Amino acid sequence: MIHLFKTKIGRLRIIGFLEGVSLLVLIFIASPMKHYFDNPAFAKILGPIHGAIFLLFLFNTLGVAVEQNWKFKTTTWKIILACFIPFGTFYIDHKILSKL
Repeated sequence: MIHLFKTKIGRLRIIGFLEGVSLLVLIFIASPMKHYFDNPAFAKILGPIHGAIFLLFLFNTLGVAVEQNWKFKTTTWKIILACFIPFGTFYIDHKILSKL
């Protein structure tokens, strides 16, 4: 795991994982707590955190794409699209980022 911190693609993979996990926690823990138990505190905290990680993933994708000279039509658009699809960051990590 430590080796992922040494490269920009590795850091992008970590951010993608954190984005996916934060969405899982938001959907399966924070939202039920908010709607079924009338306790919105966790959703109020986790919502902005997930949003910040989402933006961090998006901006890092663009930065890595420019640095690595990725072609937009073959790689970059797939990674950007993945962050808009729920749990897409897990899929894109497995299919594209782990092989780079």
